[in-house]
Amino acid sequence: MPHIYHSWTRLGLGALMGSTALAGCGQPAPSPSPELAAVEAPAAAPEALAADPAPVGSVGGEGEGGVAIELAATDPVVFNIALAVTEAHIIAARDAYTAGEADAAAEMFAHPVSEVLFDMEPILEARGVTLFDGLLTDASAAVMAGETPEQVSARTDEIIAALRAASLKAPDNGTAQAEVKAHVIADMIERAAAMYRIAAASGVYEPYLDGYGFYKVAEMQLAASKEEIAASHPEAGEAMTSAIAALALAYPDAAPQDALTADMSKLTVLASDVTLSVN
Repeated sequence: MPHIYHSWTRLGLGALMGSTALAGCGQPAPSPSPELAAVEAPAAAPEALAADPAPVGSVGGEGEGGVAIELAATDPVVFNIALAVTEAHIIAARDAYTAGEADAAAEMFAHPVSEVLFDMEPILEARGVTLFDGLLTDASAAVMAGETPEQVSARTDEIIAALRAASLKAPDNGTAQAEVKAHVIADMIERAAAMYRIAAASGVYEPYLDGYGFYKVAEMQLAASKEEIAASHPEAGEAMTSAIAALALAYPDAAPQDALTADMSKLTVLASDVTLSVN
């Protein structure tokens, strides 16, 4: 049976595929996290992308390959990464709206519905998860209708609660919970560093906002499981703490930045240290 590939491994990069800034910058595509590398499709060559840019939000249109969706049915790491990617966009949407970026916020709320949850729906249903995509589309519509930041924040809390409930129904393949959490956090850190590189090279706001969301999820998940991870992966806990501290400086808030001046080499090394520490 052929794998069903989709683009949520690097959700957010699709918006850059039509950008001449990316085509001309010659930046290498961010390397996939080890736990997903074996199931990612080959990335398209930069010159091919420049010649035939994919439309925004298209399936597989991010130049990064995709994940074999069915793996989420049996692999708790892949299952939880899908939820974490969704949460990253929800947090980014909430904070962008607070910063006055309504259009970006509406897009961030809506984006995971088509790029993550559509393909995850049968897997979520099979795991007994109550589907919550309507909460995201309602939040997107609420932003466009001009609800207050407090109202949108309450909607965000409801979505995150649904994601937490879904996480409790992740498949169990024998992987320890600390191991699963460590790999998900490492993946979010890697994504945040990769998005910062793309945002700095292109000057486009969306990858910055994506990266901000990934960083915030990594920060929150580490805060919730730091002792558990430190007990089983002490080096990983230290590496994650250092990487997240650097990302906090790179992503001061969700608003568009006048300049992105963080040390990209340092971010890359710190993210690599995290990845190595959990493998």
